Amino acid sequence: MKKSVNRTARPYLILLGGVLLLLALGNFLRFRLDLTEEKRFTLSPATEELLVNLDRPIHVDILLTGESLPGGMRRLQKSIEETVRTFNAFSSETITVSYFDPLTVTDSLQENFIYTLADYGINPTNLYVTQNTGQQAQLIFPGILVSDDEYETGALILKGERGMSPDQILNTSIENLEYEISNAIRKLITPEKSAIAMLIGHGELSEDDGFGMVEALDGAYEVFKVPLDQAKSPQDLSSFGVIFILGPRQTYTERELYLLDQYVMQGGNLVVAAEGVDVNLAEAGGAGTFSFPLENDLDRLLFRYGIRINKDLIQDLNFNYIPVMGGNFGNQQQLVPMPWPFYFNAGRVQAHPITKALDQVNFRFASSLDTVKADGVRKTPLIFGSENEKILEAPARVAFSDMEGEPDVSAFSVKNLPLGYLLEGEFTSLFKNRFVPEGFAKADFKESGFGRVVVFGDGSIFQSQLSLQGDQPLALGEDPFAQTTYANRQLLQNLVQYLSDPDGIITSRNRSLQIRPLNKVKVSQQKAFWQGINVVLPVLVLGLLGGLILYLRKLRYAKKTSG
Repeated sequence: MKKSVNRTARPYLILLGGVLLLLALGNFLRFRLDLTEEKRFTLSPATEELLVNLDRPIHVDILLTGESLPGGMRRLQKSIEETVRTFNAFSSETITVSYFDPLTVTDSLQENFIYTLADYGINPTNLYVTQNTGQQAQLIFPGILVSDDEYETGALILKGERGMSPDQILNTSIENLEYEISNAIRKLITPEKSAIAMLIGHGELSEDDGFGMVEALDGAYEVFKVPLDQAKSPQDLSSFGVIFILGPRQTYTERELYLLDQYVMQGGNLVVAAEGVDVNLAEAGGAGTFSFPLENDLDRLLFRYGIRINKDLIQDLNFNYIPVMGGNFGNQQQLVPMPWPFYFNAGRVQAHPITKALDQVNFRFASSLDTVKADGVRKTPLIFGSENEKILEAPARVAFSDMEGEPDVSAFSVKNLPLGYLLEGEFTSLFKNRFVPEGFAKADFKESGFGRVVVFGDGSIFQSQLSLQGDQPLALGEDPFAQTTYANRQLLQNLVQYLSDPDGIITSRNRSLQIRPLNKVKVSQQKAFWQGINVVLPVLVLGLLGGLILYLRKLRYAKKTSG
């Protein structure tokens, strides 16, 4: 009898001991296995480092809420929560998550709270939900708030390129969750700010005096306006993580070119946004005006680095409208929208951390770009024009009157012109095998070096437009006439973050998840079969196993009885 009890209890004791052993090991060993093909739950090394070095508890509020969200939005909502919980598993401090509906804020505070969310880039979106009573509009806030005991920041989660299907937008948003959440945490906990320079003294920043860049980068970087002619040596520029040249109109001296060249040779990051021609838009009315080649001597520097800004203008049928005076209404002048192919939007982007999933970027008077041979330099086009473009060599006529009729589509036969390039690698100095300018020591000269240069053929890409009254610059990317906000601001932020830390959390934007939609034809044809497999077959299997166990038990005890 005692042996029988021991024999019966032994398996249960072994099971209990195994469970206790696993629990004990769990207190000392922490591991996670990601068995998904795309490694959905594997974080980038930079994100892991950020979380391991976290020095305070973080709380994440998910603003995407609602009882009647459609399936796609519920999938995004669930993915946000899963990503935060994955972050918590790697974090040295606790990261908690909860849901919060901004519309539950009291009426007296709701408007101010919504404006605060807009400052974080989280704008409400109308979502149309199908219910029994028909389609109903539901206001959602597709973003998150990240906070600690003192500070708070936010991030927009729902992102994608214009022209994407809803499924593609959702998939792209899920791909970028790691970056958006980790970047929000980084902004919250990192007090140090990299220094960014905007060069002045050559007609740069003529439109908004730098307001667009300062406003877009405020809080994350310190932005300085730097007169290049006051720099005494390349070391005076070395403290700047990125140097911007935006829309120069005047010639750079040999000394200034040397300073920029040596800044790049010493590992600096240079961004040049400049047209190849000059246009006075104020003279485009009436008989019109002409574009003329713009000479600022930056061409020499860029040519050595492997790129050329051409002396032309691009027209694109993915155009914007420009307000022109269309006569008087009563005693007031009336603004009329006119198609203006010199102002256009570009939404075809490279799958690169700077531009992936970027919405349309606004260009105004852009010139085409060509690459030239530069050994050791890798050239990556970042953004492209539409399928219908035309190039106008300077001098070219620019007149409002030319746009009064329908455009000749057959003339727009050029496709997908590259509008911006990222150059990376080992650059050769413009001053190699030449005398260095007076005042600089030959011993300090570097004839080559690793750096990064970004070139756009539009000097206004990072400059704000003015309000319709013309007295106040708007946020970067905001179009006062179309009442639309383009992705110029996001492009700038991604660009600066990549140049400042190319191996940092910006690399998580390379994550790619495949959409695996169901085959609707197969679903219709094989619906009954798979329902049977998933519903009937498990019941049959369990029934057979149960019957087999009963039969074996019956045989076993029948033998004992007979014995």
